[in-house]
Amino acid sequence: MTDRMKCQACRDGARFELPITMAFQPILDVRKNTIFAYEALLRGVDGAGAGAILSQVTDANRYAFDQTCRVTAIELATELDLARENSYLSINFLPNAVYEPKACIKLTLETAMRTGFPVERIMFEFTEAERVDTAHLLNILHAYRNLGFKTAIDDFGAGYAGLDLLAKFQPDIVKLDMDLIRDIDQSSVKRTILRHSLNMLHDLGIDTVCEGVETQAEFDVLCDLGVDLMQGYLLAKPEIRALPVPELIKTSSRQDVDDTPSHLDLADELA
Repeated sequence: MTDRMKCQACRDGARFELPITMAFQPILDVRKNTIFAYEALLRGVDGAGAGAILSQVTDANRYAFDQTCRVTAIELATELDLARENSYLSINFLPNAVYEPKACIKLTLETAMRTGFPVERIMFEFTEAERVDTAHLLNILHAYRNLGFKTAIDDFGAGYAGLDLLAKFQPDIVKLDMDLIRDIDQSSVKRTILRHSLNMLHDLGIDTVCEGVETQAEFDVLCDLGVDLMQGYLLAKPEIRALPVPELIKTSSRQDVDDTPSHLDLADELA
C-alpha cells in the first residue's frame, strides 16, 4: 500500500475486517511488588492465537490492522479500568504500518480522549523481527516520545536493529528476548550476557524487562542479578478481556517501597 493509499485509508476510517480482541499479560515489578504494565496481546474473538490473525495481514490491510489493534487495546483497557491500577498499557505496533507518525497517531489520540484513558499511561513497543528502515523507525519513536508516550523495544537481541538502533535512540524500556532467559539458571554464558546487558542498559538510563520467565529457577537467578521487571507464565498467563493478577501479589500484601520485601522473600512467595 502506497503512502497516498494509507492516507486515504486514514481519512476513510479503514477497518481490519477480521474480528479481534485482546488478552492482557502483566509485567511485574518484583521489587515493589506492583504491576508495572499490562501488555495487550492480539487474539481472535474465537480465542485464536496471534499467529492465526497475523497470517491474514497483507500489505493492503496492514495499516487498518495496526489501527484496529490500537483502538481495541485502549477500549478494552478502559473497560477493565486498567488506568485505576496506575499501570501502563503496552501496545505493540507495526513500524511498516506507520507512514507518517503524527497523522497515523491521530486515531489513537482520539480514542484515548473519547475513552478517558490517560495518554501518559500508554507505552508503544515494537519488535525487532520486522525489517524496517532505521530512519523511518527513529522518526516514529521520536514523534511518540514528543507526544508523551513511553517507548519500548521488544525481543531485543533477536532481530535486525540491535545495538545500532540503541546507539541512535534510547527507549524507556528494553524487553530482552526470552531465548536469553530460557534456562538461564543452567547457563553461565547467558548469565554473563545478561549481567553485562543490564549494566549497559542501566548506564543508558533504560529500564529492562526480562520476558518469558517460566520457572522458579529462572526467577531466582533474575532476582539475584538485580532484575526488577519481569513477565512470563510463572507470574501470570495472558487472559482474554481480563487483567490477571499475579499470585505473588495475591498472596503478598502491597507495601510501601521502604518496607518492600527482599528479592529472596519474593522468590519464596512463588516457590
